[in-house]
Amino acid sequence: MNLFDLIIIGGGPAGAAAGVYAARKQIKTLLLTKDWGGQSTESLGIQNWIGTIEIPGLEFGKILSNHVKHYAGNFVDIKENQTVEKIEKRDGIFFVKTNIGEYNAKAVLITTGSTRRKLEIPGAEKYENKGIVYCASCDGPLFGGQDVVVIGGGNAAFESAAQLLAYAKSVTLLNRSENFKADPVTVESVRKHPNMTILTNAVPTEIKGEQFVNTLIYKQGDSTHELKVTGVFVEIGLIPTTWFAEGLGVEMSPIKQIKVDPKNQRTSISGLWAAGDCTDGLFHQNNIAAGDAVKALEDIYLELHKSK
Repeated sequence: MNLFDLIIIGGGPAGAAAGVYAARKQIKTLLLTKDWGGQSTESLGIQNWIGTIEIPGLEFGKILSNHVKHYAGNFVDIKENQTVEKIEKRDGIFFVKTNIGEYNAKAVLITTGSTRRKLEIPGAEKYENKGIVYCASCDGPLFGGQDVVVIGGGNAAFESAAQLLAYAKSVTLLNRSENFKADPVTVESVRKHPNMTILTNAVPTEIKGEQFVNTLIYKQGDSTHELKVTGVFVEIGLIPTTWFAEGLGVEMSPIKQIKVDPKNQRTSISGLWAAGDCTDGLFHQNNIAAGDAVKALEDIYLELHKSK
């Protein structure tokens, strides 16, 4: 059995940071990832990654990959295009099964982030990829000169609206409450655009269309309204990618975030750490994810050497 000291699962900011630190600390490590960069690869421009003024999402993924590979040397074995399907722990050893193979380690760090939450109203599933869109930077240009709507009230929703305003005829944002989760500066920069409309206390109830979307139905108080749009961009949050670890019995939040000790990122299972958007941390951002992973690696290093 080729036993690693550590398996890192994920290639986003947390996974990449962990990979670099594992290499520098000369921990015998396997890094498993489907791809590099996580959700941020869908962004046209990341402006809050410390050390860069702005960087396109795809380029961000590349710099993470390059950084890890530069330091990997003989200590970090990287396997790309692999999706973890199950983790088990037997006799103190973790067994990580992917779509390609099975690997073993004394410790595991989960950094798998989150996936986009789907809109669950009548018509949403029918018109997915026929007007229902979950990535403005990917598909937004297809809606040039058209009327579109963004659903959500966080930074992702307002950033999507800002992207769409560059080429859409009009953008309407629907937020189900009076208040926004987005940063005030982001809200104000979008709100002042002449082609932007923001509706609060507005709850989408149905998507209609023919071959493609042509109408969004929403409720505002006791009133029902129709919005004629050809594109519906959904930014209503993320679902942590932790399903593969449920069989371990690790403690999770009601929405399946892995619970961690914020001092060291330890989970309820000995030898298992987690960092980034897959955890129940209060805040989720690229810089925080990377910092959490570094914190985890420091603790993992001490734990591994304690047993030697």
